[in-house]
Amino acid sequence: MSADEQAVRNLVASWHRATAAGDVDAVLALMADDVIFLVAGQPPMRGRSTFERGLRKLLSEHHIHSTGEIQEIVISGDLAYCWTMLTVRVIPLAGGTETSRRGNALSILRKQANGSWLLVRDANLLSAAE
Repeated sequence: MSADEQAVRNLVASWHRATAAGDVDAVLALMADDVIFLVAGQPPMRGRSTFERGLRKLLSEHHIHSTGEIQEIVISGDLAYCWTMLTVRVIPLAGGTETSRRGNALSILRKQANGSWLLVRDANLLSAAE
């Protein structure tokens, strides 16, 4: 496995850990300022600050536990894509019904001048898990 592929795998693992810990700043550090998230049935979520507002609001009332099984990583120069089978559980802090979503996610990452990788685009095809 190349160093770049391992770096992408580490980014994905760090995302899951930081989300579970409620560490919004650590999650934000993994994405570019101009990141765009695509979710079926929703307008594109543009920019790190927009994502931050949504995540902080969600975490104020819920715990998030996510897992992902990486299906494929392809590196081409300073761009990479990562296809992941993702499961996300959203658990209300005050009790109540947990929701679970599962599906494919396709993430595009860009290598930075310092050699690190950041998420720049993400297409999330999750639907209600059975």
